[in-house]
Amino acid sequence: MLSEIYYLIRSRQDGSYLVARPQGAAPTDQPAPGFILIFSDHADALSYLNTHAADLAHQFAVESLLPTQLNGLLKRWGFKGIGLVEDPLLPRVSFHSR
Repeated sequence: MLSEIYYLIRSRQDGSYLVARPQGAAPTDQPAPGFILIFSDHADALSYLNTHAADLAHQFAVESLLPTQLNGLLKRWGFKGIGLVEDPLLPRVSFHSR
């Protein structure tokens, strides 16, 4: 659906996106590719930040993205796929590989 808009959380410091990484990934200089967290509503993204990182929320911004831009973003940043946040308070996330 072209009228749908996704919302992402992005760092104000370095421009990186909020990402979920697989558990058990070995720590290295290069982090394992992750799943970019996507929200269906601007308020859900803000709720996620305020619930899980209230003391750091001021360091992040919510950014909007059209579905047509999603593939380019995944390729450019090398993400494995998306993590669609279904409930920002729990959080409940469904992961989709590309």
